[in-house]
Amino acid sequence: MGLGRSEIEAILPHRPPFLLIDEVVELEPGSRVVARKHVRDDEFWTAGHFPGRPVMPGVLIVEAMAQTGAVAVLSEEQNRGRIAFFAGIDDVRFKRIVEPGDELELECTLERIRGPIGRGRATAKVGGKLAARGTLTFAVEQA
Repeated sequence: MGLGRSEIEAILPHRPPFLLIDEVVELEPGSRVVARKHVRDDEFWTAGHFPGRPVMPGVLIVEAMAQTGAVAVLSEEQNRGRIAFFAGIDDVRFKRIVEPGDELELECTLERIRGPIGRGRATAKVGGKLAARGTLTFAVEQA
Protein backbone atom coordinates (compact mmCIF):
# COMPACT_ATOMS: atom_id res chain seq x y z
CA MET A 1 0.00 0.00 0.00
CA GLY A 2 1.72 3.19 -1.15
CA LEU A 3 0.89 6.66 0.13
CA GLY A 4 1.83 10.00 -1.39
CA ARG A 5 2.21 13.38 0.31
CA SER A 6 -1.52 14.16 0.53
CA GLU A 7 -2.32 10.76 2.09
CA ILE A 8 0.54 11.18 4.58
CA GLU A 9 -0.76 14.65 5.50
CA ALA A 10 -4.19 13.09 6.12
CA ILE A 11 -2.54 10.88 8.79
CA LEU A 12 0.23 13.06 10.28
CA PRO A 13 -0.22 16.58 11.67
CA HIS A 14 3.25 17.64 10.40
CA ARG A 15 3.57 20.07 7.49
CA PRO A 16 6.49 21.37 5.43
CA PRO A 17 9.18 22.22 6.18
CA PHE A 18 8.89 19.79 9.11
CA LEU A 19 7.16 16.91 7.33
CA LEU A 20 10.21 14.71 6.82
CA ILE A 21 8.83 11.80 4.81
CA ASP A 22 7.88 12.01 1.14
CA GLU A 23 6.18 8.68 0.51
CA VAL A 24 5.09 5.52 2.28
CA VAL A 25 5.90 2.39 0.30
CA GLU A 26 4.65 -0.28 2.74
CA LEU A 27 2.11 0.02 5.54
CA GLU A 28 0.69 -2.47 8.00
CA PRO A 29 -1.34 -0.22 10.36
CA GLY A 30 -0.42 -0.81 13.99
CA SER A 31 2.52 -2.99 13.02
CA ARG A 32 5.09 -1.84 10.44
CA VAL A 33 5.80 0.90 7.93
CA VAL A 34 8.45 1.69 5.32
CA ALA A 35 8.80 5.25 4.03
CA ARG A 36 11.20 7.32 1.93
CA LYS A 37 12.71 10.75 2.32
CA HIS A 38 14.46 12.33 -0.66
CA VAL A 39 17.16 14.53 0.83
CA ARG A 40 17.29 17.66 -1.35
CA ASP A 41 19.88 20.40 -1.58
CA ASP A 42 17.24 23.04 -0.77
CA GLU A 43 16.30 21.62 2.66
CA PHE A 44 15.90 24.27 5.37
CA TRP A 45 19.04 23.08 7.22
CA THR A 46 21.52 22.87 4.32
CA ALA A 47 22.87 26.43 4.54
CA GLY A 48 23.80 26.15 8.21
CA HIS A 49 24.65 22.48 8.86
CA PHE A 50 27.38 22.80 7.64
CA PRO A 51 28.20 25.70 5.24
CA GLY A 52 29.85 24.21 2.18
CA ARG A 53 29.34 20.63 3.45
CA PRO A 54 25.64 20.03 4.18
CA VAL A 55 25.01 17.03 6.43
CA MET A 56 21.50 16.08 7.55
CA PRO A 57 21.33 16.64 11.32
CA GLY A 58 20.99 13.44 13.34
CA VAL A 59 17.99 14.83 15.22
CA LEU A 60 16.18 15.24 11.89
CA ILE A 61 17.00 11.65 10.93
CA VAL A 62 15.51 10.54 14.27
CA GLU A 63 12.47 12.75 13.65
CA ALA A 64 12.02 11.20 10.18
CA MET A 65 12.15 7.73 11.77
CA ALA A 66 9.58 8.87 14.36
CA GLN A 67 7.26 10.31 11.72
CA THR A 68 7.52 6.99 9.88
CA GLY A 69 6.50 5.11 13.02
CA ALA A 70 3.71 7.61 13.64
CA VAL A 71 2.17 6.65 10.29
CA ALA A 72 1.84 3.06 11.53
CA VAL A 73 0.25 4.24 14.80
CA LEU A 74 -1.97 7.04 13.52
CA SER A 75 -3.24 5.11 10.49
CA GLU A 76 -5.18 2.87 12.86
CA GLU A 77 -8.83 3.91 12.91
CA GLN A 78 -8.95 4.54 16.68
CA ASN A 79 -5.98 6.95 16.43
CA ARG A 80 -7.08 8.97 13.38
CA GLY A 81 -6.82 12.72 13.96
CA ARG A 82 -4.64 12.35 17.04
CA ILE A 83 -1.00 13.24 17.65
CA ALA A 84 1.75 10.80 18.68
CA PHE A 85 4.30 12.51 20.94
CA PHE A 86 7.84 11.36 21.72
CA ALA A 87 8.03 9.68 25.13
CA GLY A 88 11.56 8.30 24.75
CA ILE A 89 14.47 7.87 22.39
CA ASP A 90 16.80 4.99 23.25
CA ASP A 91 19.89 3.32 21.87
CA VAL A 92 20.18 5.61 18.85
CA ARG A 93 23.32 5.11 16.80
CA PHE A 94 24.46 6.89 13.66
CA LYS A 95 26.46 4.84 11.20
CA ARG A 96 26.93 7.09 8.16
CA ILE A 97 26.52 10.65 7.00
CA VAL A 98 23.31 11.58 5.16
CA GLU A 99 23.59 14.40 2.63
CA PRO A 100 21.66 16.03 -0.20
CA GLY A 101 21.09 13.61 -3.05
CA ASP A 102 20.62 10.66 -0.68
CA GLU A 103 17.36 8.78 -0.41
CA LEU A 104 16.59 7.69 3.13
CA GLU A 105 14.68 4.44 3.45
CA LEU A 106 12.95 4.60 6.82
CA GLU A 107 11.45 1.59 8.55
CA CYS A 108 9.69 1.26 11.87
CA THR A 109 8.34 -1.94 13.40
CA LEU A 110 6.09 -1.49 16.41
CA GLU A 111 7.08 -3.87 19.19
CA ARG A 112 4.74 -3.12 22.03
CA ILE A 113 1.63 -1.04 22.55
CA ARG A 114 -0.12 -0.76 25.90
CA GLY A 115 -2.97 1.71 25.90
CA PRO A 116 -1.73 5.04 24.53
CA ILE A 117 1.98 4.15 25.02
CA GLY A 118 3.97 2.22 22.45
CA ARG A 119 7.46 1.40 21.34
CA GLY A 120 9.06 0.69 17.99
CA ARG A 121 12.42 -0.15 16.47
CA ALA A 122 13.38 2.16 13.66
CA THR A 123 16.11 2.26 11.03
CA ALA A 124 17.23 4.72 8.38
CA LYS A 125 19.23 3.39 5.43
CA VAL A 126 20.86 4.91 2.37
CA GLY A 127 21.48 2.59 -0.55
CA GLY A 128 20.70 -0.39 1.68
CA LYS A 129 23.39 0.63 4.20
CA LEU A 130 22.45 1.52 7.76
CA ALA A 131 22.62 5.25 8.48
CA ALA A 132 20.86 5.26 11.88
CA ARG A 133 18.87 3.03 14.18
CA GLY A 134 17.10 3.36 17.50
CA THR A 135 14.17 2.48 19.72
CA LEU A 136 11.44 5.10 19.91
CA THR A 137 8.73 5.33 22.55
CA PHE A 138 5.58 7.33 21.87
CA ALA A 139 2.42 8.44 23.59
CA VAL A 140 -0.76 8.98 21.59
CA GLU A 141 -2.82 11.92 22.84
CA GLN A 142 -6.13 10.86 24.29
CA ALA A 143 -9.41 12.42 23.26
